[in-house]
Amino acid sequence: MKTVWHAFIRSSAWRWAQKIILFIIFSLVVNHLGSPESFPDGESYRFPIEGFLTSIALCILIGTIAELNFKFYEKKYFSKKVDIVSISWYMVSTLGYITVMYVPLGIALNRIAGAETKFYYLLIGLLLTLLISFVLIGLAYAQDIYNLYKKSIKDAEITIESGAKIKKLTYEHIACFYSENKMVYTVQNDGTTITTDFTLNELEEKINAQLFFRANRQIIIHKDAVDQIEKIENGKLRIQLKAFPKNDANGEINISRYRRKAFMNWFQ
Repeated sequence: MKTVWHAFIRSSAWRWAQKIILFIIFSLVVNHLGSPESFPDGESYRFPIEGFLTSIALCILIGTIAELNFKFYEKKYFSKKVDIVSISWYMVSTLGYITVMYVPLGIALNRIAGAETKFYYLLIGLLLTLLISFVLIGLAYAQDIYNLYKKSIKDAEITIESGAKIKKLTYEHIACFYSENKMVYTVQNDGTTITTDFTLNELEEKINAQLFFRANRQIIIHKDAVDQIEKIENGKLRIQLKAFPKNDANGEINISRYRRKAFMNWFQ
């Protein structure tokens, strides 16, 4: 049971469960403080089911917008650098999408209800929604952003398992990972090679994309291990590493023209 629990809290399901719990608690608190008859200790108390369900629906909509935008920023920006600028742009763009969603939705709901749309109330509702969204998104994604930041720093560690041996290596001491004859090896900056029980696909999921790049199916390289970049025929690049696998006398790796743009964006 302990193994199952640890596997669950490391999974994306636990991440979503945390956000759902946050949304439910927020909806319960807000709706119980919204009117006197919603106070639990009041004589005329009744559970605010309509407000609760409306808040949950709004939270799901805002959460979907925030999640989709987070995935986009994680792939395009957070994979390169996690700093106050990229985080601020994420928050601003997410709140912008919520604004674009809120205005026409508010007008449409007023028309369906047969009520007149007043700009003042629409503006107040928008500002309150943006303020609440800012707080909720900050709470919901603080841990995710911190984890990405932790992975981005050079002294972050990865545990390398090799048979019965376990060794911790900091990112800055790793030159590359490469695969040969169905075995995966870790090459350190001093040229020392260590076997690992991971596959390259598993390593690619674990390590930080800011510092490491999957050059091809056989090798993942560290940014600081790149010694020289040379343009060769057919739009390809030839990369020379400072430290390299023993079976490669020149420490050279070819980047296909299809991967060239992704490599240059990563390396800059």
